[in-house]
Amino acid sequence: MKEAKDLHVSIIGGGLVGSLCACILGKKGVQVKLYEFRDDIRQMEVVQGRSINLALSVRGRSALALAGLEEEVIDKHGIPMRGRMIHSLDGWRTPIKYDKKGRCIYSVGRRFLNETLLNAAEKCSNVEIKFNHKFLDCDFKAGKFKVLGPDGNVKEEDPADLLIGCDGAYSGVRRQMLKLPRFNYSQEYIEHGYLELCIPPTDTGEFAMEKNYLHIWPRHTFMMIALPNQDASYTVTLFMPFSMFEKLKTPEKLLQFFEEQFPDSIPLIGKEKLVTDFFKTPPSALVSIKCNPYHVDDKALIIGDAAHAMVPFYGQGMNAGFEDCEILSELLEAYCYDLKRVLPAFTERRHQDAVAICDLAMYNYTEMRHLVTSKTFLFRKMVDELIFTVCPKAWMPLYTMVTFSKLRYSHCISRKQMQDKILWTALWSLAIIGFSIIIAIFTRI
Repeated sequence: MKEAKDLHVSIIGGGLVGSLCACILGKKGVQVKLYEFRDDIRQMEVVQGRSINLALSVRGRSALALAGLEEEVIDKHGIPMRGRMIHSLDGWRTPIKYDKKGRCIYSVGRRFLNETLLNAAEKCSNVEIKFNHKFLDCDFKAGKFKVLGPDGNVKEEDPADLLIGCDGAYSGVRRQMLKLPRFNYSQEYIEHGYLELCIPPTDTGEFAMEKNYLHIWPRHTFMMIALPNQDASYTVTLFMPFSMFEKLKTPEKLLQFFEEQFPDSIPLIGKEKLVTDFFKTPPSALVSIKCNPYHVDDKALIIGDAAHAMVPFYGQGMNAGFEDCEILSELLEAYCYDLKRVLPAFTERRHQDAVAICDLAMYNYTEMRHLVTSKTFLFRKMVDELIFTVCPKAWMPLYTMVTFSKLRYSHCISRKQMQDKILWTALWSLAIIGFSIIIAIFTRI
């Protein structure tokens, strides 16, 4: 039986998932080397790349708890969001609670969380972090890989028992796996891109809107959202087809567009700031990635976005990646660190669920920008919540299953489908009974 201290793991990618994975494995006593191609984020004044705020829910919190970090993240930086605040064209704001029990998700800054995880990983004497080391290629069988070091030279790293790719949607480790036979891969770019804006605090340093909500401006084919930050600002993200972005080439057209579609946001953002932020960077693309298997023999594994990048509309990208870390930890213990059993078990356990949440994320974009304004959607939500209140063990709304439970993603979908059948059968039965009663009444007359 192999022990944790005898296992040598190299993790590629020092982002959220990679640094959490290093924390969890480090606490177990595993010998870990963490490689990150960027500078140390803790030393940077400005961080380039994604800054979309993160929505931390039960799955992510559970993995953070395993690393002993849940309370630190929630207490020091998490802002509770108890529902969606829908902004209509006429300026009305309508709150829609996430959960009848008052449960919430938390808005957390990406940089703060990454720094917290790196600090925790660094405290483990058996974890070594190497910044400015870019993964190039590898020999899976030999457990060897090459990196481009900070001095500009290519060097081969010491062999590891396990190579874990946590290097994101454009994973270099996955790119090497693509060269292997029987590795399935697909990607889909949606027609929408995203661009970030900011609502600053008020002159008195307070939040400009209700802070405990995820604010949404749904406009059917596009939408805008805003999440609260610790400094009382909001990170605003505009999701829109690239074809629409391309039409907004001048400040005049931009301001006219916002006056027509998001009039209440203009005084919050400020015209000058809106123009400056909008034209500062081009919109970014959104991709959904599915692949299978996630492992190579007993030598390599990909997790997080490297295995299942998803569009950000269910707020589960980070949570799913963190859950990967927790599941890997459970399997290592269950199979006594025998990688020949652990890695195939991870693919078998996780693939179906990863595909499920990727599909749900796509569906939720339709819900967020269109269905939240639909009377049918609101009626169904009301019915779900009513039945959930009466029969909490037998019935659960889809969002509650995904966000406030650790039920497997694939089981969330199958349970939702079963509940749909029950509900539609009940509605049709009521309709038939009602119709029969009406016929009987008219027959007697």
